[in-house]
Amino acid sequence: MYLLTAAEMRRMDEMTIENFGLPGRVLMENAGRGATRVILEKFPDIYAEDVTVVAGRGNNGGDGFVIARYLAQAGVHVRVYLLAERRKVRGDALANLEMLSALDIEVVEVPDETAFTRIKAEMGRNSLWVDAILGTGLSDEVKGLFKAVINYINNHPAPVFAVDIPSGLSSETGNPMGAGIKADVTATFAFAKIGHLLMPGATLTGRLHIIDIGIPPYVVEHVAPRQHLSRAGEIRASMKARPAQSHKGTTGHLLAAAGSPGKTGAAVMTAMAAMRCGAGLVTVCVPERINTAVECQACEAMTHPIPDSGTGILTNAAANDILALLEDKRCLALGPGIGTDGKTIRLVENLVKKSPVPVVLDADGLNCIAGNPAKALKGRKADVVLTPHPGEMARLTGLTTEDIQKDRVGTARSFAETHGVYIVLKGARTIMAMPDGRVQVNPTGNPGMASGGMGDVLTGMIAGFITQGYNIRSSLRIAVYIHGAAADTLHRQQAYYGYLASDVMNMIPETIKSVMDGSLVSPSVAYTPVL
Repeated sequence: MYLLTAAEMRRMDEMTIENFGLPGRVLMENAGRGATRVILEKFPDIYAEDVTVVAGRGNNGGDGFVIARYLAQAGVHVRVYLLAERRKVRGDALANLEMLSALDIEVVEVPDETAFTRIKAEMGRNSLWVDAILGTGLSDEVKGLFKAVINYINNHPAPVFAVDIPSGLSSETGNPMGAGIKADVTATFAFAKIGHLLMPGATLTGRLHIIDIGIPPYVVEHVAPRQHLSRAGEIRASMKARPAQSHKGTTGHLLAAAGSPGKTGAAVMTAMAAMRCGAGLVTVCVPERINTAVECQACEAMTHPIPDSGTGILTNAAANDILALLEDKRCLALGPGIGTDGKTIRLVENLVKKSPVPVVLDADGLNCIAGNPAKALKGRKADVVLTPHPGEMARLTGLTTEDIQKDRVGTARSFAETHGVYIVLKGARTIMAMPDGRVQVNPTGNPGMASGGMGDVLTGMIAGFITQGYNIRSSLRIAVYIHGAAADTLHRQQAYYGYLASDVMNMIPETIKSVMDGSLVSPSVAYTPVL
C-alpha cells in the first residue's frame, strides 16, 4: 500500500487537474462527500447533536466547507468557525464557502486570538469537532491562533474527526509541529500519508479511512510513490510454497559469526530464529571458549569453534577461516554479541568488505563500524543489511537519537542511498530503506518488544529468509512483518509485556502459517470508494 509525501500528493492533484481534466473543485467535492459518509457511519448519533467545523482558509478548510454542506443536507445541525477573515479565502475553497449561505449554515469568522477568546465557549457547545484547519502541506511550526485552537480542541471532551490529516501533524515525519490535533477518526484522500502511520502520528490519527477522490491510475504510476506500508496480503503474495521434494540442502545454509562471554544467547537466538524461519542449515562461528555453551543451547544448529587464545572473542585472525566457510553459504549474519574489541573491529571490517554473500550486520557489528561507516562499507563485494535501533543509528550517522526519531524515514533513506546499503531502522513502526531510496513501513509490533534479544531474533529471521533464496527486499519485508506479528499474537493471547525474545522466536512458524493461509490480517485501514 502506497504512503505518500505531501509533494507526491500535490503532484498527483496537479496532474489530475491539468492532464486528466478533472477540476480541483470536483476533487474537493469528492473528498468532502466521502469524508461525510465516514462521519455519518462512525458517529451515527450526531443527527440529534451539534457539530462544529473548524476551518482554515486553504484547501483543507475547503474540504471542511463541503463536509458542512453535506452534513446540513443530511439533517445535522452544523456550525462553521473560519480561522481567518472571509475575504482571505480563495479559489475552490471560496466557492464552497459561498455555497453555505444558500443553506443558511452559520459561518463565524475567528481571525485572531482575541476573537477566539471571546467565542471559544460557544464553539465548544457540540458533540463532535470536524478539524479542517491545516492540511498536509504544513511546513512551519504551529503557533498563535492555530495553536490555541488546537490545544482547546484537544482539551475538550467531544470526539474529533480530522480532515485529511490531524492539524499540525507533519505528513512526512509523523511528529506534531508545535501542536497537533489528537483525532479519534481521520479521513484522508487518495492515499495514506507517511505521517499517518509513523509514531506518534498513528496515535494522533486514530482510526484511518482512505477516501477515493478519483485520482486516475496512470497518474499514480507516473508519480510512483517511493514509500509503502507492509500489508498481510502483500507479505503472503511474496512468500513461496515449499516444493514437496525440498531438503536441507535446497533450503540454504547460513553462516553466523556471533557471541562472546556473557553473550552466548545472542549467537543462539540468531541461529535458531533463522531455522524457525525455514533455513535448512545454520553454522555458527563462535570463540572456542564459549563453544560448549552455544552447542548446549542450539541443538539443531552446527558450531565452528574459532581458536581464541582463551580470550573468548573473535578477532581478525579468524577472517580467512570464516571467509573459507562462506564458500557454500548464502548469507552471513554478523555481529550479535560479538563485542567491540579493536581486533574484533578489524574482523568485522574485513568480513564486510570481502564476504561473497549478503551480510546482515547487527548489534556489536554495527558498533564496530560506527567510527567510520563510509570506510567500512566502501568497496565491498556483496550487499549489506544494517539493522540498527535508534541509538545505533545515531552512532552510525553522528546525529543524536532525538534527531533520528524526529525523521526516521529521512534518516534511514539518506544513509541507505549514500552508502548503497539496506537499512532496517528498528522501533515502533520499523523503517526499511533500500539503496534506491524506496522505503517500507512496517505496522506490526508492540511495546512488549522492548526487551533484550528481540534484535538478535530479527537478525536471524532476515538472514534466514535470504538463505532460503528470497531477494533482500522481500526478506526484509517478510521478516520484519512476521517478527512484529508474532509479538502481537503474544500481546493478545498472553501478556501486554513480559514475554521474551525466545517466545517470539518460537511463535515464528505459527505466524508464518497464519500469513500463508490468510488467517492473519493487517491492522486495518478502511477504504471508502468515490461512488
